[in-house]
Amino acid sequence: MQSKTDELSTKLGRLLLARNDWLASAESCTGGLLSAAVTAIAGSSGWFDQGWVTYSNEAKHMQLGVTHACLKEFGAVSEQTAREMAAGVLAMAPRATLALTTTGIAGPGGGTADKPVGLVWFGFAQRTAEGLVVQARSQIFTGDRRAVREASVLYSLSAACELLENT
Repeated sequence: MQSKTDELSTKLGRLLLARNDWLASAESCTGGLLSAAVTAIAGSSGWFDQGWVTYSNEAKHMQLGVTHACLKEFGAVSEQTAREMAAGVLAMAPRATLALTTTGIAGPGGGTADKPVGLVWFGFAQRTAEGLVVQARSQIFTGDRRAVREASVLYSLSAACELLENT
C-alpha cells in the first residue's frame, strides 16, 4: 500500500501546486492516516494546510461545526455528516481550497444492517470562483480494520486527484 499511497499523495500535491491550491482534511475513521500520507511527501508544506482528527461526535461539532441535528438524525457515518465536515473544514481553514473528509465504520464491531462494517463516507469541498462546492461519496470496503482504513486513504487520495483533474 505504501508505494500507491506515496504515488497518489505526490500526484495530488502536483495537482494542487499547479493550481496554487491548498488542501485541508478532517478524519474520523482514518484517525490521521490521510494527513500522515500527504505529509510524508517532501514539499507537502507547499500545498497541505492543516488537518483534524474528529473522532467523536462532539469533536465534529466543536471543531468543524457539524450540527447536533445532523448527527442525531443521520449519524456520524452518513452523507450529511461527511458534507458538513467538508464544509466545516473550509470554514475553519480560510487558505484551503480543497477539503477531504472521512467518516466510517472500520470495525470489527459497530456495524448495522443499514451501515455495515466497512462503510465509509467521504466528503469533498472545493472553494471556487462560483462559491463552495460540496460533494460526498460512499464506499464499502472489505477486510479487517487496518484494511478498511488503508483502503479509505487510497480512495480519498484517488478521488481528490480525479476531482482536481476534472475541474
